[in-house]
Amino acid sequence: MSQDLPPLNALRAFESAARLGSVSRAADELHVTHGAISRQIRQLEEHLGLSLFSKEGRGLKLTDQGIRLRDVSSEVFNRLRSTCLDLQQDRADAPFVLACPGSLLARWFIPRLDRLNRELPELRLQLSASEGELNPRRSGINATLWYAEPPWPADMQVYELAVERIGPVISPRFSRYEALHQAPAAALLTEPLLYTISRPQAWPSWAASNGLDASALKLGQGFEHLYYLLEAAAAGLGVAIAPQQLVADDLAAGRLIAPWGFVPASAHLALWVPGRQMDKRAQLLADWLRRELNG
Repeated sequence: MSQDLPPLNALRAFESAARLGSVSRAADELHVTHGAISRQIRQLEEHLGLSLFSKEGRGLKLTDQGIRLRDVSSEVFNRLRSTCLDLQQDRADAPFVLACPGSLLARWFIPRLDRLNRELPELRLQLSASEGELNPRRSGINATLWYAEPPWPADMQVYELAVERIGPVISPRFSRYEALHQAPAAALLTEPLLYTISRPQAWPSWAASNGLDASALKLGQGFEHLYYLLEAAAAGLGVAIAPQQLVADDLAAGRLIAPWGFVPASAHLALWVPGRQMDKRAQLLADWLRRELNG
């Protein structure tokens, strides 16, 4: 057997597929094709002279040797990522890269961005927005701001900022505004409700918190992202449900009304920082965010 290390690309493809439990998800993470990942794994197995995966139904299962290699390779790649991030952060001009959902960025963060830059100039903030599933462990990200539910993972430093509070919102432009805005919450059980496809549980959670039968809810138009949902509500298309923080400015301006108030949800708005990073800027940002959210 060769004493040389296997090809790095093959190891990286294997580590991603083993960690994610899927060749397809590994291909998405590494921005290559499904076939490329499969070829790299076969190349690695040929180099080592053993099988790393076995067939299990329509999926794959790690062999005992595959589990050993996954654990070691994951640790090594994490250390490499950590070291590269540390080297980048050692630069005096390195920005602090913050990932967050696009809806949160557009509706809450950007209106406060100028104040943040004035009050925390040393942060040199760089924003990375996404409406897909965020990965707080992604290389090149210093921290991730998002709504998530505890328990928190052991490899992340999580700064809890605020409990998510959700509630129905309606625009005075909505054709049924006069009939609804002074009606009890139960009136919404007969209303076709606007919702986001990514969070269909929001309306049932709100109904349960208000002692209403969630099975009686009528969902109307769905939207892929929260930003579009709230723009639809502001345009008078119907009743939407939203986190209180993301509609605070709309409520203050009268674009939206929250006649039925807000109730606590199971998620928290939190700042996630990889546990390996000891960047004092994360604490500065977390403190600033708490002040803004509680102000």
